[in-house]
Amino acid sequence: MTLSEIKKHLSQLETISFTLPDGSLVPNHFHVTEVGKVTKHFIDCGGTVREEKKVNFQLWNADDYDHRLHPEKLVKIITLSEDIFNLQDLEIEVEFQGEQTIQKFGLEFQNNSFQLTSLLTDCLAKDKCGIPEPKQKLKFSDIQAGGSCAPGSGCC
Repeated sequence: MTLSEIKKHLSQLETISFTLPDGSLVPNHFHVTEVGKVTKHFIDCGGTVREEKKVNFQLWNADDYDHRLHPEKLVKIITLSEDIFNLQDLEIEVEFQGEQTIQKFGLEFQNNSFQLTSLLTDCLAKDKCGIPEPKQKLKFSDIQAGGSCAPGSGCC
């Protein structure tokens, strides 16, 4: 989800909720303690220099049960961050305290709730590392009927 997408969703909500990948909810008295721009410069294992930019939200579960972040307040925080950091319409990454360490999540919107989605690592230079592409799996039902098998059709 990008900044423009979250602002669009926030403009249509009366309350904000975040759901963790296991289906549990971030407690409704959470705070967004940070909105920032994260720039990562790195070299992948194939020697290619890369740059990644994201907007980072940090959610914090405080013991302050009397205050709840409302959508219009979060929009104001986002707008202020856009102005100060000259933020582009970047993808959002969310940090939230796990059992032992900070966890990072992607963000989607479903059923009037923001869904924290699992992130996975990946090799960005598979072609240079010698990691073979996964073989395409075929189903017998996908093979054309009639008993013909043309070269290059993938049926043999």
